[in-house]
Amino acid sequence: MKFTIIVSQDHPEIVWNAFRLANLILSQNDEVVIFLNGPSVNYRRLHSERFPILDLARKFVSNGGILKG
Repeated sequence: MKFTIIVSQDHPEIVWNAFRLANLILSQNDEVVIFLNGPSVNYRRLHSERFPILDLARKFVSNGGILKG
């Protein structure tokens, strides 16, 4: 299956959960595109110890996920 996840918030937990879901979908051998819209394009600055967004983003891209924004 092919999935598209659209993220338009800059709340760290929302962005973190989007990447978690995307990585879960990739682990099931499905295709995923994350489309970052509006304030979510600045996801890099939302990274923290509690919400390790950059780690999940790297894993997502290295496993074949497509990140657009």
